[in-house]
Amino acid sequence: MRYLLFSRVISAVLLPLIVVACSTTQELDKNTPEGGYKLGEKLEKDERFEEALVQYTTVKNKFPYSKLATEAELRIAEIYFKRDEFIEAQNAYQVFKEMHPSYNRIDYVTYRLALSFFNQLPSTIDRDLSVAERAILYFDEVMQTYSRSEYVKDAAEHKRKALEMLAAKEYYIGNFYLIRDYWESALGRFENLLAKYPKLGFDAKALYGAATSAYQTKDLGKAKTYYQRLITEFKDSEEAQKARRELGSRI
Repeated sequence: MRYLLFSRVISAVLLPLIVVACSTTQELDKNTPEGGYKLGEKLEKDERFEEALVQYTTVKNKFPYSKLATEAELRIAEIYFKRDEFIEAQNAYQVFKEMHPSYNRIDYVTYRLALSFFNQLPSTIDRDLSVAERAILYFDEVMQTYSRSEYVKDAAEHKRKALEMLAAKEYYIGNFYLIRDYWESALGRFENLLAKYPKLGFDAKALYGAATSAYQTKDLGKAKTYYQRLITEFKDSEEAQKARRELGSRI
């Protein structure tokens, strides 16, 4: 009896809400861009993402000359991003950017495109980091082309993180060659690290590696140059102390 009474109370409370929700959805005229777009928004808000994607796509295709078709296209990219489907998001933002270069929030679109690439980066540096270059390209565009954008600061922070990963991988490879006495290969990696990724926390390590590798390849000019930089610019570092012990009396 108590269960029956409880069920009736719950039904009395929830039924009006369900009716209101259904009637609200039914009142939207999907034959207009406004109604179709609002339905997509409602589905998205309710996290019915597959249905929202279908609805936004319908608005985009059925009303291609409406401003809401453009907004629906952007919402599609946003849903992919929300669901951590970053390859799909990247493609959607890319197409949007190419098709709507004068969009009033193109800085935001560019920023989200960069983030879509950035979020595809693996968690470890021993895997493919090629998407980092693409992310940096679009972070740079935000910072340079849309220098007054509210996303500039965040773009700069993410760019640095991407650069740090690339620098770490370059050092990882250089050190791999160094400890195996592949001196020429190691020297090339350390020089590339110094040229492309300065001031990211690897300078002292790269200078030590470059000085050591150059010395071993009998390129005493380079060895001395890198050694002098190391003991001058990072004189208190462990690498400088190690270089003094190993190379100080030889070059």
